[in-house]
Amino acid sequence: MMDKTVKRGTRTGFTTGACSAAAARAAVLGLVHGAVPETVECLLPNGQRVQFAVQDGRCEGEGLARVAHAMVIKDAGDDPDCTDKAHLTADVRLRPELQGQVLLAGGFGVGTVTMPGLGLAVGGPAINPVPRRNIEDNVREIGQSLLDELGLEVCISVPQGLEMAKKTLNTRLGILGGISILGTTGIVKPYSTAAYRASVVQGVQVAGTTGAGMVALTTGGRTEKFVMAEFPELPQACFVQMGDFLRYALDAAVKARLAHVVIGGMVGKLTKIAQGETITHAGRAEVDTGLLAELCAGIGVPAEVCEDIRNAETARYASERVEALGLVLEFHQALAERVVQTLMGRYPGKFRLTVLVCDFEGRKLAEAASD
Repeated sequence: MMDKTVKRGTRTGFTTGACSAAAARAAVLGLVHGAVPETVECLLPNGQRVQFAVQDGRCEGEGLARVAHAMVIKDAGDDPDCTDKAHLTADVRLRPELQGQVLLAGGFGVGTVTMPGLGLAVGGPAINPVPRRNIEDNVREIGQSLLDELGLEVCISVPQGLEMAKKTLNTRLGILGGISILGTTGIVKPYSTAAYRASVVQGVQVAGTTGAGMVALTTGGRTEKFVMAEFPELPQACFVQMGDFLRYALDAAVKARLAHVVIGGMVGKLTKIAQGETITHAGRAEVDTGLLAELCAGIGVPAEVCEDIRNAETARYASERVEALGLVLEFHQALAERVVQTLMGRYPGKFRLTVLVCDFEGRKLAEAASD
Protein backbone atom coordinates (compact mmCIF):
# COMPACT_ATOMS: atom_id res chain seq x y z
CA MET A 1 0.00 0.00 0.00
CA MET A 2 2.98 2.30 0.43
CA ASP A 3 6.26 2.70 -1.40
CA LYS A 4 8.70 1.80 1.35
CA THR A 5 11.64 3.24 -0.61
CA VAL A 6 10.29 6.75 -0.18
CA LYS A 7 11.77 8.56 2.78
CA ARG A 8 8.97 10.00 4.88
CA GLY A 9 8.88 12.60 7.59
CA THR A 10 6.84 13.11 10.73
CA ARG A 11 4.08 15.44 9.53
CA THR A 12 0.79 14.33 11.07
CA GLY A 13 -2.50 14.14 9.22
CA PHE A 14 -6.16 13.56 9.97
CA THR A 15 -8.25 10.43 10.31
CA THR A 16 -11.26 9.51 8.20
CA GLY A 17 -13.32 10.11 11.34
CA ALA A 18 -12.06 13.66 11.82
CA CYS A 19 -12.64 14.52 8.16
CA SER A 20 -16.16 13.05 8.32
CA ALA A 21 -16.92 15.12 11.41
CA ALA A 22 -15.64 18.27 9.69
CA ALA A 23 -17.79 17.59 6.62
CA ALA A 24 -20.84 16.95 8.81
CA ARG A 25 -20.26 20.15 10.76
CA ALA A 26 -19.93 22.17 7.55
CA ALA A 27 -23.14 20.69 6.15
CA VAL A 28 -25.07 21.47 9.35
CA LEU A 29 -23.77 25.04 9.20
CA GLY A 30 -25.24 25.14 5.72
CA LEU A 31 -28.66 24.18 7.08
CA VAL A 32 -28.39 26.73 9.90
CA HIS A 33 -27.15 29.68 7.83
CA GLY A 34 -28.29 28.84 4.31
CA ALA A 35 -24.79 28.41 2.87
CA VAL A 36 -22.01 25.87 3.45
CA PRO A 37 -18.75 27.60 4.51
CA GLU A 38 -15.51 27.21 2.57
CA THR A 39 -13.63 26.38 5.78
CA VAL A 40 -14.83 24.91 9.04
CA GLU A 41 -13.35 24.62 12.51
CA CYS A 42 -13.86 21.06 13.74
CA LEU A 43 -13.61 19.69 17.29
CA LEU A 44 -11.40 16.56 17.28
CA PRO A 45 -11.83 13.65 19.72
CA ASN A 46 -8.62 14.69 21.50
CA GLY A 47 -10.07 18.15 22.23
CA GLN A 48 -8.13 20.06 19.58
CA ARG A 49 -9.90 22.42 17.20
CA VAL A 50 -8.63 22.35 13.63
CA GLN A 51 -9.56 24.23 10.45
CA PHE A 52 -10.53 22.11 7.44
CA ALA A 53 -11.06 23.24 3.86
CA VAL A 54 -14.55 22.37 2.61
CA GLN A 55 -15.24 21.32 -0.97
CA ASP A 56 -18.45 20.98 -2.98
CA GLY A 57 -20.57 22.78 -0.40
CA ARG A 58 -24.18 23.34 -1.36
CA CYS A 59 -27.71 23.55 0.01
CA GLU A 60 -30.73 22.28 -1.86
CA GLY A 61 -34.50 22.18 -1.32
CA GLU A 62 -36.88 24.32 0.68
CA GLY A 63 -38.39 24.16 4.14
CA LEU A 64 -38.33 20.75 5.77
CA ALA A 65 -37.02 19.22 2.52
CA ARG A 66 -33.70 21.07 2.80
CA VAL A 67 -30.49 19.07 2.36
CA ALA A 68 -26.91 20.30 2.80
CA HIS A 69 -23.85 18.69 1.22
CA ALA A 70 -20.15 19.11 2.12
CA MET A 71 -16.91 17.26 1.46
CA VAL A 72 -13.48 17.24 3.12
CA ILE A 73 -10.44 15.67 1.44
CA LYS A 74 -8.36 13.56 3.80
CA ASP A 75 -4.71 14.52 4.27
CA ALA A 76 -2.92 11.60 5.96
CA GLY A 77 0.29 13.55 6.55
CA ASP A 78 3.66 11.95 5.89
CA ASP A 79 2.40 8.39 6.24
CA PRO A 80 -0.44 8.20 3.73
CA ASP A 81 -2.32 4.91 3.66
CA CYS A 82 -4.81 3.80 1.07
CA THR A 83 -7.40 6.32 2.32
CA ASP A 84 -5.18 9.36 1.75
CA LYS A 85 -7.04 11.91 -0.40
CA ALA A 86 -10.37 10.17 0.25
CA HIS A 87 -13.36 12.49 -0.23
CA LEU A 88 -15.19 12.25 3.09
CA THR A 89 -18.66 13.50 2.26
CA ALA A 90 -21.62 14.41 4.45
CA ASP A 91 -25.23 14.90 3.39
CA VAL A 92 -27.43 16.25 6.18
CA ARG A 93 -31.21 16.38 6.01
CA LEU A 94 -33.97 17.40 8.41
CA ARG A 95 -35.98 14.68 10.17
CA PRO A 96 -38.98 16.36 11.86
CA GLU A 97 -40.12 13.09 13.47
CA LEU A 98 -36.79 12.65 15.34
CA GLN A 99 -36.80 15.77 17.51
CA GLY A 100 -33.49 16.17 19.34
CA GLN A 101 -31.88 13.16 17.69
CA VAL A 102 -28.86 12.80 15.41
CA LEU A 103 -29.17 9.77 13.15
CA LEU A 104 -25.90 8.59 11.58
CA ALA A 105 -26.02 6.59 8.35
CA GLY A 106 -23.48 5.17 5.92
CA GLY A 107 -23.71 5.93 2.21
CA PHE A 108 -21.79 4.74 -0.83
CA GLY A 109 -18.18 3.78 -0.10
CA VAL A 110 -18.66 3.30 3.64
CA GLY A 111 -18.49 -0.39 4.50
CA THR A 112 -21.35 -2.40 5.99
CA VAL A 113 -20.63 -4.62 8.99
CA THR A 114 -21.64 -8.23 8.27
CA MET A 115 -19.89 -10.11 11.10
CA PRO A 116 -19.71 -9.72 14.89
CA GLY A 117 -16.44 -9.00 16.66
CA LEU A 118 -15.91 -5.37 15.71
CA GLY A 119 -17.93 -3.70 18.44
CA LEU A 120 -20.38 -2.43 15.81
CA ALA A 121 -23.92 -3.46 14.96
CA VAL A 122 -24.14 -6.12 12.26
CA GLY A 123 -25.90 -4.57 9.28
CA GLY A 124 -24.85 -1.06 10.23
CA PRO A 125 -22.19 1.22 8.76
CA ALA A 126 -18.53 0.66 9.63
CA ILE A 127 -18.19 3.91 11.54
CA ASN A 128 -16.29 3.24 14.75
CA PRO A 129 -17.55 4.42 18.16
CA VAL A 130 -15.17 7.37 18.65
CA PRO A 131 -15.84 8.87 15.19
CA ARG A 132 -19.57 8.35 15.78
CA ARG A 133 -19.43 10.37 18.98
CA ASN A 134 -17.19 12.98 17.38
CA ILE A 135 -19.52 13.49 14.43
CA GLU A 136 -22.51 13.84 16.75
CA ASP A 137 -20.62 16.21 19.09
CA ASN A 138 -19.83 18.53 16.16
CA VAL A 139 -23.37 18.35 14.82
CA ARG A 140 -24.87 19.17 18.20
CA GLU A 141 -22.42 21.96 18.93
CA ILE A 142 -23.56 24.08 16.00
CA GLY A 143 -26.95 22.55 15.18
CA GLN A 144 -28.69 22.77 18.55
CA SER A 145 -31.12 25.43 17.29
CA LEU A 146 -32.38 22.91 14.74
CA LEU A 147 -32.36 20.00 17.18
CA ASP A 148 -34.59 21.94 19.58
CA GLU A 149 -37.36 21.51 17.01
CA LEU A 150 -36.51 18.42 14.93
CA GLY A 151 -33.88 15.76 14.19
CA LEU A 152 -30.95 15.56 11.80
CA GLU A 153 -29.87 12.66 9.62
CA VAL A 154 -26.16 12.63 8.72
CA CYS A 155 -25.13 10.33 5.89
CA ILE A 156 -21.39 9.81 5.42
CA SER A 157 -20.17 8.57 2.04
CA VAL A 158 -16.82 8.13 0.28
CA PRO A 159 -16.96 8.13 -3.53
CA GLN A 160 -13.65 6.21 -3.83
CA GLY A 161 -14.37 3.98 -0.84
CA LEU A 162 -15.22 0.82 -2.75
CA GLU A 163 -11.90 0.85 -4.59
CA MET A 164 -9.92 1.89 -1.51
CA ALA A 165 -11.41 -0.97 0.49
CA LYS A 166 -9.76 -3.48 -1.84
CA LYS A 167 -6.41 -2.43 -0.35
CA THR A 168 -7.56 -3.07 3.23
CA LEU A 169 -8.41 -6.12 5.33
CA ASN A 170 -12.07 -5.09 5.48
CA THR A 171 -13.43 -8.02 3.48
CA ARG A 172 -11.61 -10.48 5.74
CA LEU A 173 -13.20 -8.75 8.73
CA GLY A 174 -16.67 -8.91 7.21
CA ILE A 175 -16.85 -5.22 6.28
CA LEU A 176 -18.23 -5.10 2.77
CA GLY A 177 -18.80 -2.35 0.24
CA GLY A 178 -16.32 0.26 1.39
CA ILE A 179 -13.85 1.58 3.92
CA SER A 180 -14.21 2.01 7.66
CA ILE A 181 -14.48 5.42 9.31
CA LEU A 182 -11.78 5.30 11.97
CA GLY A 183 -9.74 7.30 14.47
CA THR A 184 -9.51 7.64 18.24
CA THR A 185 -7.83 11.06 18.44
CA GLY A 186 -8.54 12.58 15.03
CA ILE A 187 -4.83 12.76 14.27
CA VAL A 188 -2.87 10.36 12.05
CA LYS A 189 0.69 9.82 13.22
CA PRO A 190 3.22 8.27 10.81
CA TYR A 191 3.51 5.08 12.85
CA SER A 192 5.09 3.07 10.07
CA THR A 193 7.93 5.48 9.34
CA ALA A 194 11.52 5.11 10.44
CA ALA A 195 11.17 8.57 11.98
CA TYR A 196 8.39 7.48 14.32
CA ARG A 197 10.24 4.27 15.18
CA ALA A 198 13.23 6.40 16.10
CA SER A 199 11.04 8.60 18.27
CA VAL A 200 9.86 5.52 20.20
CA VAL A 201 13.45 4.50 20.89
CA GLN A 202 14.26 8.06 21.92
CA GLY A 203 11.26 8.12 24.24
CA VAL A 204 12.47 4.99 26.02
CA GLN A 205 15.94 6.48 26.31
CA VAL A 206 14.45 9.58 27.94
CA ALA A 207 12.50 7.39 30.36
CA GLY A 208 15.82 5.87 31.36
CA THR A 209 17.11 9.27 32.47
CA THR A 210 14.27 10.04 34.89
CA GLY A 211 15.56 7.89 37.74
CA ALA A 212 12.26 6.01 37.95
CA GLY A 213 13.85 2.84 36.63
CA MET A 214 10.85 1.97 34.50
CA VAL A 215 9.02 2.70 31.28
CA ALA A 216 5.32 2.31 30.49
CA LEU A 217 4.75 1.29 26.87
CA THR A 218 1.31 1.70 25.34
CA THR A 219 -0.19 1.07 21.93
CA GLY A 220 -1.98 4.41 21.62
CA GLY A 221 -3.73 7.31 23.29
CA ARG A 222 -6.50 5.41 25.04
CA THR A 223 -4.18 2.81 26.54
CA GLU A 224 -1.73 5.52 27.63
CA LYS A 225 -4.49 7.35 29.49
CA PHE A 226 -5.44 4.08 31.18
CA VAL A 227 -1.88 3.25 32.24
CA MET A 228 -1.26 6.80 33.45
CA ALA A 229 -4.20 6.40 35.82
CA GLU A 230 -2.62 3.17 37.13
CA PHE A 231 0.72 4.90 37.80
CA PRO A 232 -0.15 8.50 38.74
CA GLU A 233 3.18 8.96 40.54
CA LEU A 234 5.26 8.14 37.46
CA PRO A 235 6.91 11.06 35.60
CA GLN A 236 5.22 11.80 32.30
CA ALA A 237 8.48 11.14 30.45
CA CYS A 238 8.20 7.48 31.46
CA PHE A 239 5.13 6.95 29.27
CA VAL A 240 5.90 6.09 25.66
CA GLN A 241 3.33 5.40 22.94
CA MET A 242 5.19 2.66 21.10
CA GLY A 243 2.47 2.13 18.47
CA ASP A 244 3.35 -1.10 16.65
CA PHE A 245 7.06 -1.02 17.49
CA LEU A 246 7.27 -3.35 20.49
CA ARG A 247 10.62 -4.90 19.55
CA TYR A 248 12.38 -1.55 19.21
CA ALA A 249 10.89 -0.30 22.47
CA LEU A 250 11.92 -3.38 24.46
CA ASP A 251 15.40 -3.48 22.96
CA ALA A 252 15.80 0.16 23.92
CA ALA A 253 14.59 -0.61 27.46
CA VAL A 254 17.22 -3.33 27.80
CA LYS A 255 19.92 -1.01 26.51
CA ALA A 256 18.82 1.69 28.96
CA ARG A 257 18.97 -0.88 31.80
CA LEU A 258 15.40 -0.21 32.87
CA ALA A 259 14.45 -2.63 35.62
CA HIS A 260 10.68 -2.54 35.10
CA VAL A 261 8.69 -2.46 31.89
CA VAL A 262 4.93 -1.97 31.84
CA ILE A 263 2.90 -2.76 28.74
CA GLY A 264 -0.66 -1.50 28.46
CA GLY A 265 -2.94 -2.67 25.69
CA MET A 266 -6.22 -4.07 24.49
CA VAL A 267 -7.14 -7.47 23.22
CA GLY A 268 -6.08 -7.16 19.58
CA LYS A 269 -2.51 -5.92 20.00
CA LEU A 270 -1.93 -8.04 23.10
CA THR A 271 -2.97 -11.16 21.23
CA LYS A 272 -0.34 -10.43 18.59
CA ILE A 273 2.26 -9.92 21.31
CA ALA A 274 1.19 -13.15 23.03
CA GLN A 275 1.63 -15.08 19.79
CA GLY A 276 5.17 -13.77 19.43
CA GLU A 277 4.80 -10.81 17.05
CA THR A 278 7.08 -7.91 17.91
CA ILE A 279 5.84 -5.60 15.15
CA THR A 280 2.08 -5.53 15.66
CA HIS A 281 0.93 -3.57 12.60
CA ALA A 282 -2.28 -4.94 11.10
CA GLY A 283 -0.56 -5.69 7.81
CA ARG A 284 2.30 -7.69 9.31
CA ALA A 285 0.50 -10.76 10.65
CA GLU A 286 -2.97 -12.09 11.31
CA VAL A 287 -4.35 -12.56 14.79
CA ASP A 288 -3.83 -16.13 15.96
CA THR A 289 -7.41 -17.01 16.87
CA GLY A 290 -6.24 -20.54 17.60
CA LEU A 291 -4.27 -19.14 20.52
CA LEU A 292 -7.38 -17.35 21.75
CA ALA A 293 -9.38 -20.57 21.47
CA GLU A 294 -6.72 -22.33 23.52
CA LEU A 295 -6.88 -19.66 26.23
CA CYS A 296 -10.66 -19.88 26.25
CA ALA A 297 -10.60 -23.65 26.63
CA GLY A 298 -8.33 -23.18 29.63
CA ILE A 299 -10.89 -21.04 31.45
CA GLY A 300 -13.81 -23.36 30.80
CA VAL A 301 -15.37 -21.93 27.66
CA PRO A 302 -17.53 -24.60 25.94
CA ALA A 303 -15.85 -26.44 23.08
CA GLU A 304 -18.30 -25.21 20.44
CA VAL A 305 -17.67 -21.58 21.40
CA CYS A 306 -13.93 -22.19 21.32
CA GLU A 307 -14.31 -23.54 17.80
CA ASP A 308 -16.26 -20.43 16.76
CA ILE A 309 -13.47 -18.28 18.17
CA ARG A 310 -10.85 -20.35 16.35
CA ASN A 311 -12.67 -19.78 13.05
CA ALA A 312 -13.21 -16.03 13.61
CA GLU A 313 -11.09 -13.24 12.14
CA THR A 314 -10.73 -10.87 15.10
CA ALA A 315 -9.58 -10.98 18.70
CA ARG A 316 -12.48 -8.75 19.64
CA TYR A 317 -14.89 -11.51 18.63
CA ALA A 318 -13.36 -13.74 21.32
CA SER A 319 -13.70 -10.95 23.86
CA GLU A 320 -17.37 -10.48 23.04
CA ARG A 321 -18.13 -14.21 23.22
CA VAL A 322 -16.50 -14.68 26.63
CA GLU A 323 -18.20 -11.55 27.94
CA ALA A 324 -21.55 -13.10 27.05
CA LEU A 325 -20.50 -16.12 29.13
CA GLY A 326 -19.48 -14.00 32.11
CA LEU A 327 -15.81 -14.93 31.69
CA VAL A 328 -14.42 -11.66 30.35
CA LEU A 329 -12.08 -11.06 33.31
CA GLU A 330 -10.79 -14.62 33.29
CA PHE A 331 -10.14 -14.44 29.56
CA HIS A 332 -8.15 -11.22 29.70
CA GLN A 333 -6.22 -12.47 32.73
CA ALA A 334 -5.18 -15.56 30.78
CA LEU A 335 -4.19 -13.36 27.84
CA ALA A 336 -2.10 -11.06 30.05
CA GLU A 337 -0.32 -14.05 31.58
CA ARG A 338 0.44 -15.44 28.13
CA VAL A 339 1.93 -12.09 27.08
CA VAL A 340 4.21 -12.22 30.12
CA GLN A 341 5.19 -15.79 29.32
CA THR A 342 5.96 -14.98 25.69
CA LEU A 343 8.02 -11.86 26.36
CA MET A 344 9.94 -13.32 29.30
CA GLY A 345 10.92 -16.17 27.01
CA ARG A 346 12.33 -13.63 24.58
CA TYR A 347 13.94 -11.37 27.21
CA PRO A 348 14.84 -13.72 30.10
CA GLY A 349 16.15 -11.86 33.13
CA LYS A 350 16.35 -8.54 31.32
CA PHE A 351 13.61 -6.70 33.22
CA ARG A 352 10.53 -7.18 35.37
CA LEU A 353 7.38 -7.08 33.26
CA THR A 354 3.85 -5.96 34.11
CA VAL A 355 1.04 -6.29 31.57
CA LEU A 356 -2.14 -4.26 32.00
CA VAL A 357 -5.27 -4.88 29.94
CA CYS A 358 -8.14 -2.46 29.42
CA ASP A 359 -11.34 -2.60 27.41
CA PHE A 360 -12.31 -0.26 24.58
CA GLU A 361 -13.61 2.28 27.09
CA GLY A 362 -10.35 2.31 29.05
CA ARG A 363 -11.59 0.20 31.99
CA LYS A 364 -9.13 -2.19 33.61
CA LEU A 365 -9.71 -5.88 32.89
CA ALA A 366 -6.56 -7.66 34.00
CA GLU A 367 -3.00 -7.40 35.29
CA ALA A 368 -0.18 -9.92 35.18
CA ALA A 369 3.47 -9.69 36.14
CA SER A 370 6.66 -11.70 35.88
CA ASP A 371 8.26 -13.12 38.99
